Amino acid sequence: METLLLNPLSAEFWIKIGTALLCGAIIGFERQLRGKPAGIRTSILICLGTQIFVHLGAAYPSATADPTRVIGQVVTGIGFLGAGVIMSQGGVIVKGVTSAAGIWMLAAIGSVIGLGQIKAAIALTVVTVGVLVGVELLETSILWLRRGAHARDEHCRRRTDTDTKTCCPPTTPDNPC
Repeated sequence: METLLLNPLSAEFWIKIGTALLCGAIIGFERQLRGKPAGIRTSILICLGTQIFVHLGAAYPSATADPTRVIGQVVTGIGFLGAGVIMSQGGVIVKGVTSAAGIWMLAAIGSVIGLGQIKAAIALTVVTVGVLVGVELLETSILWLRRGAHARDEHCRRRTDTDTKTCCPPTTPDNPC
């Protein structure tokens, strides 16, 4: 009798599924709370899907199949998802890069879970949320970090004539800032 690769009766199956759900939900919650693309549902699905692909790839090691190629193909597919959330406004400000990087990290965390490294995945989730929240706090509290592409829209609306050059992109018909 053949062993099931995704055995829903095994503890390992549910630990990996639960970890992917938890890690994806934590990062997705942070993104959704800030109104960013790739919220809770999307983040869970990215982490969970990547975990399943990597688990299956690792379950079929042979002379003709390379499990690391599965991870490479997942990264390629995730690149397309990430590119979908990046938008350019007037060729000056690019938005969604952090969300794209978050999607990339979700796939990395899902890969780590798929390889059975549960503690490492949880640690990476904590580090990822720490970076997202910590850098946001730095950007809002240190004025010179809010220049160029990192200028917050609300800061541009409150600008004075003296910080126009350091905070806002050039004025265009589409961008009165």
